[in-house]
Amino acid sequence: MTTTLITGANKSLGLETARRLLEAGHTVYAGMRDTANGEAARALGAHVVQLDVTQQASVDAALASLPELDVLVNNAGILGRSFGVDDLSAETLEEVLDTNVVGLVRVTQAALPLLRLSGAPVIVNVASGVGWPRFLSTEGHDEFPVPAVPYAASKAAVIALTVQYAKNLPGFRVNVSDPGYTATDFNRHSGHQTVTEGTDATVALALLGPDGPTGEFHNRHGRIEY
Repeated sequence: MTTTLITGANKSLGLETARRLLEAGHTVYAGMRDTANGEAARALGAHVVQLDVTQQASVDAALASLPELDVLVNNAGILGRSFGVDDLSAETLEEVLDTNVVGLVRVTQAALPLLRLSGAPVIVNVASGVGWPRFLSTEGHDEFPVPAVPYAASKAAVIALTVQYAKNLPGFRVNVSDPGYTATDFNRHSGHQTVTEGTDATVALALLGPDGPTGEFHNRHGRIEY
């Protein structure tokens, strides 16, 4: 049995990832800041775990509660309160980085002892094409019109740290996914993809075996070339 922890799993992409991995036979622990919001995850059959990625004590307690761990899906993230330059400040940047980047590292570092006991450890970090400079700078891409600085910077960092984790953990499969422009609360459900389509890459990477790729960036169509 494969045991999986998903952060930010109370709704949207995280909840759909939980549903699909449960369907694939995984035992899923659904991490979320407020377990009162865990009814949907419980209804699917997931084990709900209190996990606030911005609080080290919460992260440590969540990982200590797991009997084992094979797959970590770092899905938790926030859009932030800055959407251009005029409303940008050090504080709004720090807020997003603390959840989307530092929080991811908090969870991953706390998870490593359990993952190292697995016969086929997997880490999937959920980033975004908004963190990919080629998409941000190319007219016609969904990401091109996005002016927000903190979110883009945070997802660029997630892509880079995934590559570095993969190099440091050669026995792991460590990859990063781009959900694409998916209808979620982040974009007031304006995205042209369903949440199922938006989880295609994350789920595929979570199901990789020991012979799968590592250090790669994927969307639902496959590898995004660096």
